[in-house]
Amino acid sequence: MQVNPLKKNKLVFALGLLGISVSLFTGCGNEKSLAPKPGARSAIAIATIDVTNPNNFVREHESLQFSFYDLGLAIDDEKTKYLFAQENGKILPSQLIDTNNDTKPDTLLISTDLEAAKLHRLSIVSDAILKAPLIKKQTQAEISIKEGGQWKDKVYENFTHFKNVKQFTPPPQYTDHSYFIRYEGPGIESDKVGYRIYLDWRNGFDIFGKKTNELVLQDIGHKDYETYHHDAPWGQDILKVGKSLGAGGFGFWNGKSIDLVSDVQTWDATIVENGALYSDFNIKYNGWKVNGHLFDVSSDISMVAGSRLAHVRLKITDPKKLMSAGELDPRAQLNKDLPNIAIGLVKHPNTKLITGNQNISGSAWTYAASWGKQSLSSDDSYLGMAVIFRKGEREKQTDDGNSYVSVMNTNGGELDYYFVAAWDQEKNGIKTEQDFKAYLDREVEQLTKAPRVNIQSALTAASKLKPIDSASALAWSKGLADSELLRKTLNYHAKGWDEYRKRPPKFEYDVVGMQINALQKLDTISPDPRYKDALKSVTGSYIQPDGKITAFDADLFSIDLTKPGEMVILLVQRTKEIKYRKAVDLLRANLKRHPRTSEGAFWHRIIYPNQLWLDGVYMGMPFLAQYAATYETGTQQHTSFKEAVHEFVIARDHLRNPETGLYYHAWDESKKADWADKTTGNAPQYWSRGMGWYAMALVDVLDYLPTNEMKLRTTLTDIIKEMAPDILRYQDSSSGTWWQIIDRPGELGNYRESTASAMFTYFLAKSVNKGYLPVSYRDAAVKSYTGLINEFASVHPDGKISMNGQCLVAGLGVGRDGSYDYYMTEPITSNDAKGNTPFILAGLEIYTLLKK
Repeated sequence: MQVNPLKKNKLVFALGLLGISVSLFTGCGNEKSLAPKPGARSAIAIATIDVTNPNNFVREHESLQFSFYDLGLAIDDEKTKYLFAQENGKILPSQLIDTNNDTKPDTLLISTDLEAAKLHRLSIVSDAILKAPLIKKQTQAEISIKEGGQWKDKVYENFTHFKNVKQFTPPPQYTDHSYFIRYEGPGIESDKVGYRIYLDWRNGFDIFGKKTNELVLQDIGHKDYETYHHDAPWGQDILKVGKSLGAGGFGFWNGKSIDLVSDVQTWDATIVENGALYSDFNIKYNGWKVNGHLFDVSSDISMVAGSRLAHVRLKITDPKKLMSAGELDPRAQLNKDLPNIAIGLVKHPNTKLITGNQNISGSAWTYAASWGKQSLSSDDSYLGMAVIFRKGEREKQTDDGNSYVSVMNTNGGELDYYFVAAWDQEKNGIKTEQDFKAYLDREVEQLTKAPRVNIQSALTAASKLKPIDSASALAWSKGLADSELLRKTLNYHAKGWDEYRKRPPKFEYDVVGMQINALQKLDTISPDPRYKDALKSVTGSYIQPDGKITAFDADLFSIDLTKPGEMVILLVQRTKEIKYRKAVDLLRANLKRHPRTSEGAFWHRIIYPNQLWLDGVYMGMPFLAQYAATYETGTQQHTSFKEAVHEFVIARDHLRNPETGLYYHAWDESKKADWADKTTGNAPQYWSRGMGWYAMALVDVLDYLPTNEMKLRTTLTDIIKEMAPDILRYQDSSSGTWWQIIDRPGELGNYRESTASAMFTYFLAKSVNKGYLPVSYRDAAVKSYTGLINEFASVHPDGKISMNGQCLVAGLGVGRDGSYDYYMTEPITSNDAKGNTPFILAGLEIYTLLKK
């Protein structure tokens, strides 16, 4: 990676304050040799990784992938050549793999069984002497072409032999039935099943059913193309593809039928990996003409040992559209030019469509499948097929007579999905529809509830040796803020791209509101023109000359969309431009017409009627108080302050359990929501980030309440004094952090969660700094911050910092039933603004606290 020297120096400076040698992350590849001196210890500790199985069953042949970057190693670091994974002194099967198709390994893959609900501690070492045990080859990928003959029109004749090649571009005359590529395209298999892709206009996805767990592709198709369509000891080709998507292919839904990836200028096939545990090939479809445009498509298909699943990673680009200043991000434009990507399965007679659970969150995995007598092997043979995808990425399910079609969001041209086949004649094969569905349900559960992973690299450990003080707290905040500026913050302008939601950004709370706010607060302590500039280039980009707000729908009545208004007020103060003031007034006017409960609490959104969520208290009340303090006077100002404080009171009255001191996530006054208790209207769980939102809102609203509003201030400070000991009662004693579901530590699937831990740390530290809590809470705040750093922060070889262990999103309704299990299914991620912002702000409060 090329790093701008000025930007790199900023990261070096921040890490220098943490006591990290610059050479730790800039010169790791400069060792002349790892060969040890006589008598020296050969192993170099790279990382310790805790992996916890969140399921109540064994995850067999679990494929764990850890990038060199997350292990604290540069790609060209000599130590990467000798990586081993160990558990309790035993060397685990592993493979170095290339995940970005640049021919260089970048990831360590480990294959192991994860026992039910158990934590596994893995040690990653680099050892030039240690010899890895032999691993039986359980996957392979290949493409094999004829040699020694000649072309006659479109057919290759009189060949002498087949030759496996790493890369192949078919000549112009090549087409279907040219009899040139062995079994007509690249193939891939695990010990369970094999697949092949036709490298021609058909783009068919076909299946090699296997009766053995041995690898067979190397023996298929040497004699002629007919033999593998008949029963053999190893198995056979078992699927008639025809003019369909086959066993999991992709194309474009034109509204009536599938446009296959057929009208293509050229194809390129590359074997990326052909390893014992993981194999992968890539097909590039150059110049796919569809929907009136030309696109380039990269399709990566990989398999791992012990699994039937083939993982497809699609990346579609428009080669003619490059990013220019002021223009729409190319990914956003691609969403318009190619409004969907369709995936699916051949629709044979006597089969039925089977759909996975739809009463789940949008980020959970589900499937569309078929089952029936659709195998070519015999009239009585059963075959099941499925495509597996995230529920929220599918627009609709349909068919065109040839295929069962799942129409997917374009996602800026990036789509991850899986396809799978299960044949009843496999060794220990699946025999019934019921068993096939049970198998698929288990697979999507494993994808949805991924193992809980905590990586502590040697590089990261070195950054944590220095005790926390004011300088190091500031350095951590600056380090993460600067890292995010380089990663993605500046892309969230009105014509940019939302990395997580895979769509153009909107005037939303997380980056446009929260992350930009953190940069402005950081700028007051450690000035940097980039922090100030981000306010206008990101948040300011949404404000039109007439004061209207781009990508903001007032009639959604989403309290979340109020959050960026705090930054628009700051724009008014800095620029004096009338358009910003008009936008601020628009947001305030929208709050006045916002629907409310009978007691005056703001609905969370129009589609969530009568509902007060803890999230919404933070999203709306600081803006309401800030607007009142800035622009209102007299009775109107007092009324607005009173409204803001009343929201906290309603939330406390309905959501706080006096027996535990904890707050339920949400309350439905009507008690009609599926998740609502029919007596209280409350959601069933205490979600830690929900309480974190509420806690941050308490200390932030107080910034705007003047001393002459002492009664209102006292209402909030009393809640702070009540809430602080309640929070600390549920703090994890060993780490100083908090769990995702705060009152159920150590239960199946639960995990220490960093966004809530950062929010509580901010709340405690700021409360002490402002005098809302006595100085006796100082040590608790420092313990929380220390835990936040030790448990969740990581340092990378390019100097960037990451915050890990973040619940990406959680809510209620639309498939989210509020159960404990639901909160365990939402993705765990890194570097999301909902966690980065409180982390940066917590660091600033700790900086202030420790300077006293």
